[in-house]
Amino acid sequence: MGNLLKVLTCTDLEQGPNFFLDFENAQPTESEKEIYNQVNVVLKDAEGILEDLQSYRGAGHEIREAIQHPADEKLQEKAWGAVVPLVGKLKKFYEFSQRLEAALRGLLGALTSTPYSPTQHLEREQALAKQFAEILHFTLRFDELKMTNPAIQNDFSYYRRTLSRMRINNVPAEGENEVNNELANRMSLFYAEATPMLKTLSDATTKFVSENKNLPIENTTDCLSTMASVCRVMLETPEYRSRFTNEETVSFCLRVMVGVIILYDHVHPVGAFAKTSKIDMKGCIKVLKDQPPNSVEGLLNALRCVYVHVHVYRKSLCKKMLPNVNSAKDVNINVPCRNAKILFCSLVILLSNVGYRIFIMKWCVCLFT
Repeated sequence: MGNLLKVLTCTDLEQGPNFFLDFENAQPTESEKEIYNQVNVVLKDAEGILEDLQSYRGAGHEIREAIQHPADEKLQEKAWGAVVPLVGKLKKFYEFSQRLEAALRGLLGALTSTPYSPTQHLEREQALAKQFAEILHFTLRFDELKMTNPAIQNDFSYYRRTLSRMRINNVPAEGENEVNNELANRMSLFYAEATPMLKTLSDATTKFVSENKNLPIENTTDCLSTMASVCRVMLETPEYRSRFTNEETVSFCLRVMVGVIILYDHVHPVGAFAKTSKIDMKGCIKVLKDQPPNSVEGLLNALRCVYVHVHVYRKSLCKKMLPNVNSAKDVNINVPCRNAKILFCSLVILLSNVGYRIFIMKWCVCLFT
């Protein structure tokens, strides 16, 4: 099929797998078709989801009018009428994330099964590898759009507040049939994430590893590290890069590379930035920084925000590779740690002698600098 164009003997362990993964033309073999068809049913709706999200404008004006004039029933009805169909769209996005999670787990099962190694799977089953890449590409595009659209959380928050008020006043709520309270709680957690789709896939990958205890974790982490290495090599090797017939394939490879790095960081015991990581992080970051800055800033930010393991040596290494990370406050995963510090300091201040509180408060401030 022309999918596997070149395979080199990997004598240099640092270089990693070096072969061309045909993201543009890979077609399923007979053995791939069952999983391929199942995943394809999900992926065919992905572009429509992105179009709906890109065109999402929100009901900010109607909501502001309703809040500013709480006694005006017509404005309340107008705001509610504007929000309900938007919540229907948000429900559609959330339900698609659940379908995508199931598709990812099916692909992981196929690409990590015995007796083949993850590298052999990616070489032999390039159509499935392409679908895995398409899921990651969609995920990062979705999250980029979501992060730049604050109307999503504003609309949903207004919907939940209004629905709660209607229940208290025993007012029939048209939108409750669309999203009941249990589903609203799950959706609220989903949209509270900065990168909800990526969080869904990360959790799915972690769950896949924990549920398949008979499968060595290395099968999964090696699959992810191999794909990251393959994307990096294709991007930095002129011979491979010249084979891309579509200009969009470059940005596709970049997103896939970042996506698998993030999944690897969530699943691997010491993460992607550790010295023992099988991903050449310096090489991957160099590839990103060699691109036009405007095209990769979102991907670099994604890497800055996914440090799952906050050991001191890793934090130092991350800052060297991505110097814009200045403090724990810039890293999402450190939020629970900061909250614990705040709680501890608050208790110390409350329980201390009044005369020492100013000194103790200054000491507490030092913890966050």
